Amino acid sequence: MSYVSFISDEKYLQIVSEILAIGMDAKAKAESDFNRNVIDPFAMMIEMASFGIDSNTWMISEKSRQAQKSLSNHVGLLHQKILGNVAGWKDMGTGNIVDLVNEDKKIVAEVKNKHNTTKGSDKVAIYKELDDLVMPKASNYKDYTAYFVEIIPKKPVRYEECFTPSDRKKGTRCEANPKIKQIDGASFYTLVTNEEDALEQIFKTLPIVIRDSLKATATIDSKGAEEFFKVAFVEKPSKPRRTSRPA
Repeated sequence: MSYVSFISDEKYLQIVSEILAIGMDAKAKAESDFNRNVIDPFAMMIEMASFGIDSNTWMISEKSRQAQKSLSNHVGLLHQKILGNVAGWKDMGTGNIVDLVNEDKKIVAEVKNKHNTTKGSDKVAIYKELDDLVMPKASNYKDYTAYFVEIIPKKPVRYEECFTPSDRKKGTRCEANPKIKQIDGASFYTLVTNEEDALEQIFKTLPIVIRDSLKATATIDSKGAEEFFKVAFVEKPSKPRRTSRPA
């Protein structure tokens, strides 16, 4: 049985393997660069006293923090790559104005991993870039709908609404435009795949794909993550799916 219903097992494995490699590189870099970075010894002592830990535990935690900070910048790529491999969708890679394009549905999308990934001023710049894509007559994406996607929403509420970030310099919000929208991750996965539980499918199968990618003998323990998933996303009725594969 396939991992999920909307991309192939081979592509899903490849994407996860690429992201895992980035994570492993981040860990190795944190280890090798640890003594090159200037450590705040005052903060170190305060943290050890506040958290009740010794220096060795603090160093392990600090290395993990540095690696996590580096990896978090790339986690959004997981979703971009998965969504960009659904039939009809194209992953535009990094460094382009938009991350995803669907020419048949006339949709472009900028994907962010979390609602607070982007500062307010940067959201205004993204709005203007999206406006420049879908509004001018000479644009290749004229009359497309542009989506600003927040995979992890601020609240567990599904939404698809006009993207109107606050422009602090002007003291106003960007003009509401039905061609420029913001949307939560679960809703966008549904829009892309036509599967109501598409994001949940990814969440439930990711530990299995990680195991298979690493050729491990045990599945990653996802019990703790399950609670955070429930908090982050509104639960929707999902189809019964097999969530494990033969070892």
